[in-house]
Amino acid sequence: MSVPVRWEAWTEGVAVGRAAPADRPSGWEQVGGQGAASVVDGGSGTLGTPTEMVVEMDNEPLSLGARVEHKRTKAGMKRGELAAKAGISVHTVESLEQGRRVPTVPLLQKVAAALDTTVAWLLAKPDTLPSADPNAEGILAIRRALTPVDDDLVDELEPVEPLTLRDAERTADYLWGCYWSGRFEQLARLLPTAIPQIRATVRAVPVAEQPAAAEALARVLQAAGDCMVHLAQPDLAWMALSEAVKAANSGTDELLAAALRISRSWQLLVQGRFPEAQRVALTAARGIEPAGDAPLGQLTAYGLLTVTAATAAARAELPGDTEELLAVAGETAGRVGYERSEHQSVFGPAKVVMLKTDCAVVLENYDTALDIARTLPREAPLPLATRARHLADVALCQTRTGQGKDALTTLLTMEDMAPDWLPYQSLPKQVVAELVDQQRQVDRPLLELAGRLGVEV
Repeated sequence: MSVPVRWEAWTEGVAVGRAAPADRPSGWEQVGGQGAASVVDGGSGTLGTPTEMVVEMDNEPLSLGARVEHKRTKAGMKRGELAAKAGISVHTVESLEQGRRVPTVPLLQKVAAALDTTVAWLLAKPDTLPSADPNAEGILAIRRALTPVDDDLVDELEPVEPLTLRDAERTADYLWGCYWSGRFEQLARLLPTAIPQIRATVRAVPVAEQPAAAEALARVLQAAGDCMVHLAQPDLAWMALSEAVKAANSGTDELLAAALRISRSWQLLVQGRFPEAQRVALTAARGIEPAGDAPLGQLTAYGLLTVTAATAAARAELPGDTEELLAVAGETAGRVGYERSEHQSVFGPAKVVMLKTDCAVVLENYDTALDIARTLPREAPLPLATRARHLADVALCQTRTGQGKDALTTLLTMEDMAPDWLPYQSLPKQVVAELVDQQRQVDRPLLELAGRLGVEV
């Protein structure tokens, strides 16, 4: 009797290598990966992520400064007019356009809003899935999966073979494994099949299994929404999460719907709607606020929502709120006592350290951020994408504090750790651009890294 190939089974987001059971979902291949962490990490970096779909001409400039100038001149604005509209100085506009300044989150959001565009466009964030396969449909296939022709006639118009409940749950686990290992392209190519399959499962299973099937659908749709944020498709991200919340409300897991608000808060955050992002997370947190000897699952979800609100407060330039919320999150993490996986996320003391670092970076307290980062345990069980995102923050701090060689080492470590994740991240590219700008003669390792990331030298 042959032994099935080993693969990564996902239990509450934690990878467990084991022999593949005979009833694994057909068509799913082996995938590497890590556990799970708050969706706040999934791209809500210092320099933000996409907010809207943007259609532009093919010969767009690549650098941030050139893109700002392109949009400004296309709108018929002088630098002084852009400065006035964005509430910044003419010198700041000039510095941005000439590549002499790497912007902070609030500055990028102000400039993007004044130019009626998105942070994603300014940072030239990838919004497609390039493929050598002529039959690959990419984003278009996901759009079709998220917009069925007619919900009432879907079985007749778009017949799909349903899965068993067990396979539906395992499919959701597998897709989240792709997400947290940074395999966004693989995830995006699986979603067009998985979404209609699990919708069909919800309709086909016995009544007693429908709540659990609906929860599996909610998890798949949340993965789709988070992936679409990385691929600069915010309309699809919003659509997917709205359906996820509706599906979660048909389940019996009271914490799932609250946990989905982490993703909603993140979507608002990357649109620059920081006060709304904070309110969504806080409102959901208050709805499940633990009292007395609360279950660990409730503590974990509450802690995640609280730290999500803290990241929004930092980006809204509210240091008092940020400090207060981080203190609550830290206290909650202390009660949990370890990095606990819950609802596609992980929360614990190390996670709070990582997001304290993030908040300090956003508030431009770079020395403080580095001090906090040094307290992160080297062996903390955080997922691959989360650790890589943290290293990007560290590299930015090192760059801003005159530690260019250390910053390059950190960036190369990050690249080696998460090569699939890196192409969809804006912050590392901006740090490389700043390092290039700091050097009169760019050394070979930095030059080669800039070339791999598509950074102009």
